[in-house]
Amino acid sequence: MSAGHLTAAPGDEGRGRTPEALIADRTGRHCVYLPSNRLGLYLALRHWCTPGQRVLMSPISADEILFLVIAAGLRPVIAPLSPATGNIDTSRANIGAVDAVLTTNLYGLPDDMRAFTGKILIEDVAHAIETTVDGRPLGTFGAAGVYSLSKHAAAGSGGVLAVADAADAKALAAERDRLLMPGSGGRELLSVVTSMARHAAVKLNLVRPALWLSRLLGMEEKREGYRIALRADELRAALPQAPALRPFASWIQADLHDFQARRGAIARWYQGRKVAALPRQREARLAGVRLLATLPSVAKGVRAHLDQPLFRVPLLVEDRDRAIAELEGRGVPIGFLYDPPYDDYAPGFAEPSPSPQRARWWGAHALPIDPVYAHRAMPVLEGLTPTTPPP
Repeated sequence: MSAGHLTAAPGDEGRGRTPEALIADRTGRHCVYLPSNRLGLYLALRHWCTPGQRVLMSPISADEILFLVIAAGLRPVIAPLSPATGNIDTSRANIGAVDAVLTTNLYGLPDDMRAFTGKILIEDVAHAIETTVDGRPLGTFGAAGVYSLSKHAAAGSGGVLAVADAADAKALAAERDRLLMPGSGGRELLSVVTSMARHAAVKLNLVRPALWLSRLLGMEEKREGYRIALRADELRAALPQAPALRPFASWIQADLHDFQARRGAIARWYQGRKVAALPRQREARLAGVRLLATLPSVAKGVRAHLDQPLFRVPLLVEDRDRAIAELEGRGVPIGFLYDPPYDDYAPGFAEPSPSPQRARWWGAHALPIDPVYAHRAMPVLEGLTPTTPPP
């Protein structure tokens, strides 16, 4: 197999192709299908890392990622943040002092892969299924790349774990099977229908009523700001049970309670079609990235990656909450906000960053925009005030 862009025959949309087969075509790696990206990250961390090892990670990422590292029995080491990308600042991180690195590739902007040579490297490629570095797909630089099917492809919960060695893939599949829980055909059908409805709501400019209905039906976890409740005492009591998954499930399952549930034919069919259809969206994404990169508020790292169909384009603005309300009113949903950074979110459960102020600045001001809807968002975005960079 040769690595390259995702491709699909015109009009075929991947008929008969599974999502893992499509990603194997793209990466040239052995791929294992998963019910969620988060289960894949846990499997990779457990497979390649030894309990007690120190894992370097960005201070800005999803809540559950921190808990996955802790559940695997590993010690999170919070890296300094690059204000250009929101990823690990490799020029200021003490990479030699850690055993492993977990990248984020935030919003599709690539981490500095070459800086992690010699370390156990686990790539979280949830935001970066279509990003390349020097023509090479992300997810192929480390021991494992873990993709999400719910982000770019908007295909409902699911994931793919890509590895270089067939023996590792076989062992990981066996461990996945050990951790899988029974699925539900009705719940699976509901997940597919919900995914289709969300996609249609954005296309038809029905974002505000869709968000209202989602919150009314309790489809979002209760949060403290943009983070789920930490429940520090309960988390501390669970620590001696690591490495184990179930004692930490109540944190890891945020907004996805069936992250371990087996997926059936309906989900696999839908996901295969959605992944195969990604190439048809590529030019629209690229055009949106280039348009958003003209704004004075765009994160500087975006302008170095105008050839990448990013998942989101991060802007750094003042009065973000007002901007979010105005954008939702124009049918542009905003999600994937990671504030506060891990240092402030979970003190005592990770080794702190040497410079948390940059992560606080990014967490408070980042406004990620879907480039597919850049033109719809521009009337609001052009009036936003860029935030002052941190010292």
